[in-house]
This record gives sequence, C-alpha cells and structure tokens, in this order.
Amino acid sequence: MLHLDWENRETIKQVKCIHDNAAKYVVNNVLTVGKTYDVKNETDEFIFIIDNSGKVGGFYKDYFEEV
Repeated sequence: MLHLDWENRETIKQVKCIHDNAAKYVVNNVLTVGKTYDVKNETDEFIFIIDNSGKVGGFYKDYFEEV
C-alpha cells in the first residue's frame, strides 16, 4: 500500500503547472498556474503531487511541465 506514505516520501522531481483548464474535472481549486509542485509518484498517464489542499492528488500530465 504505497499510497499511504506518499506525503512523507522523497520528492522525485518538481513540475510547474502550466494550465488548469480541465475539460472534465474541476482542478482550478487545487492547482495554481505558475506554481511549482513536488512530484511524489508518477505513472504513464498521471503525476501525483501535493496540491494546494495539502493532500496528495493525481492529475493528468498535460497540466504540467518539468522544471
């Protein structure tokens, strides 16, 4: 159960949010355009970061660019 300790894990890399215009989901309340986030886990399609709520959230990679 790796997801239970993601908040305390070492940061893999950092990414910068480039947009929050989601077609299907509301993400503008947990992401800020231009802000840099710490990546805690990554899959082929998703990046898991600590978002503005202070919790780990999974987002599509197209919201971010690597710093």
